[in-house]
Amino acid sequence: MHPDDPYAVTSLEVLSALYGPPSERALLKQIDRLDAHCRRFIAVSPFVLLATAGPQGLDCSPRGDAPGFVRVLDDHTLLLPDRRGNNRIDSLRNVVQDPRVGLLFVVPGVNETLRVNGSAYVSTHPELLEACAVQGTLPRSALVIRALEVFMQCSRALVRSELWNAQRFVRREDLPSFGQVLAAHTGGRVNAAEYDAQAHETVRKTLY
Repeated sequence: MHPDDPYAVTSLEVLSALYGPPSERALLKQIDRLDAHCRRFIAVSPFVLLATAGPQGLDCSPRGDAPGFVRVLDDHTLLLPDRRGNNRIDSLRNVVQDPRVGLLFVVPGVNETLRVNGSAYVSTHPELLEACAVQGTLPRSALVIRALEVFMQCSRALVRSELWNAQRFVRREDLPSFGQVLAAHTGGRVNAAEYDAQAHETVRKTLY
């Protein structure tokens, strides 16, 4: 609706007046390194959201594997392997052009999350890729991430959403299948029934 929306907030001054100042605790919790607490959280996290920015816009991509798949190399450096996907490589394209990244680490059953903001580059260093090998398969590349801002995110969002409440889980059959969505979004160039029949086995065989 913006710019015609008369209620649009268009300045930092108006935004600050709307919300007021953050608490001292909210400011003090931010650190510039990966301490023992952060390392422990990352070590048990099987899932992280990766945000990147590039000339074509923004992107947020899920990354997941066995807990600890994101490795802490030192107090300021993370190693994130790029596992097999569909070769769109939107995140990697962005990082090559704009190194800024944001990560949100999630641990199943835990309502708090860990945020890491910093810069990254794409590496094919043999030793780094070897450290990320799974089932004898190396990733084609990995992100080396310099952590500049690190802090825990409080539980409100996950508590409100009841994300881990199994009674609120949505049955997969209550939503369109992936094949049906692809068929719709590609104008019928993907056969929904054929895709869905093969999807489970295809994913299983192409994880690494």
